[in-house]
Amino acid sequence: MQVLLTVLVTWLSANFGLPAISEHPRIEIVPPAKMAEVRYSRLEATRSDRVAAETGRLALPEVGHDVFAIYDDLSRTIYLPKNWTGKTPAEVSVLVHELVHHLQNVGGLKYDCAEAREKPAYRAQSGWLELFGKNLADEFDLDPMTVLVRTNCTR
Repeated sequence: MQVLLTVLVTWLSANFGLPAISEHPRIEIVPPAKMAEVRYSRLEATRSDRVAAETGRLALPEVGHDVFAIYDDLSRTIYLPKNWTGKTPAEVSVLVHELVHHLQNVGGLKYDCAEAREKPAYRAQSGWLELFGKNLADEFDLDPMTVLVRTNCTR
């Protein structure tokens, strides 16, 4: 996994201008209950720490949408679902998306709102999929309009 993370960080840095940080996130492959627990705790954190969320220290979970993975800024951990194997471009693209959040976090990058923090993550995920002739719409049912709405500040 460490070699894969190094390759992905190098690719993200070279292609998307993200900092080439050598400190890798922790990776935990967890059951759905743990994903729900982490997601719920992030929802609670955003309620009590709205300023942190709006400055990009916390990314708001997408309520009502499938959660394919979660990055936790405080523990610097990427949580992947227990069925994640990394054997397909789509599965690796989920790791790419969350790794962008790790690089944003550790690199101290700031955004106008939590949604804006998602824009580079979706761009990188899409770029990874395109290397294999795939796209967000086919792999995750994410059309360009949905991505646009999820990545623009609404307040």
